[in-house]
Amino acid sequence: MPDDEQKPLVMMIAGPTASGKSALAAAVAAEWGGTVINADSMQIYKELSILTARPGGAELRAAPHRLYGVLSGAEACSVGRWREMALSEVESALAAGRLPILVGGTGLYLKAFAEGLNAVPKVPAPVRAAARADLAEMGKAAFHARLAERDPVMGVRLEPGDSQRLLRAWEVLTATGRSLAEWQAAPAQPAPYRFARLCLLPPRPALYATCDARLAAMIASGPSGGGALEEVAALVALNLDPALPVMKAVGVPEFAAYLAGDLSLEAALARAQQATRRYAKRQMTWLRHQFLGNDPTVHVIETQYSESLMAETFSKIRQNLLTDPG
Repeated sequence: MPDDEQKPLVMMIAGPTASGKSALAAAVAAEWGGTVINADSMQIYKELSILTARPGGAELRAAPHRLYGVLSGAEACSVGRWREMALSEVESALAAGRLPILVGGTGLYLKAFAEGLNAVPKVPAPVRAAARADLAEMGKAAFHARLAERDPVMGVRLEPGDSQRLLRAWEVLTATGRSLAEWQAAPAQPAPYRFARLCLLPPRPALYATCDARLAAMIASGPSGGGALEEVAALVALNLDPALPVMKAVGVPEFAAYLAGDLSLEAALARAQQATRRYAKRQMTWLRHQFLGNDPTVHVIETQYSESLMAETFSKIRQNLLTDPG
């Protein structure tokens, strides 16, 4: 539509873990003068670089990268907070004449960025602190039961074990007097951009094999090599709340169990690999149904990205999504 053509262009590169999307984003940014903006809910935490496969030397040298390792794992980053930061980085990239490239596999982040979020007001810090104290005193089951009495709709929607969402529902109800369900039903404000969307969807067997090999390589380096085990040990030493997102990142619970002496390294690796494959499967399901859907404008690459595919991939991007730089 004519109005849409006047909107600034933002590129989205999505894909499951280990599909090569970070390398592709860096290459595209280098070719088209872009800034890579993180849309992965775990890569935002500074404590997890290795386990989350955060972009490294070559990728960081290729183009500017934003929102990687910018928050402490001691805080939970909501999708709303991430979106605010991402919108700011997109505007900064556009002001500098660069192409903003959102890249990640966190479907909720990508969806929320494009479609917007409901205007749930910020909850005052004292209300949040009181909610956490109530949860600690009651326990999850009783806290869920009490929420269900106060807010039957959210009580039905949420599971007793989902402490993060239970707290959110409790806090919003306490602070505003209205159910989170009411706030979520309000119209959202879409982002004021047009999007060039690209999705990596490799064959599942090849993707799973890459997931397994990459995780094994993450723990292969010795103590002086700064491998994933050292990363998890340093995270555990912080004594953070186990309910925080960073403590639930794929690989953290499994390797923490090994470090505590509860699992052998072989068993911990096998469990972490299984958890990674399951995560990749969930991502691919979401991407097919939510990111692709019936949208013919989303360009799909049905293979893992590698440098050997750069020329072919760039050709497809030029034909379907972007014009030549300059």
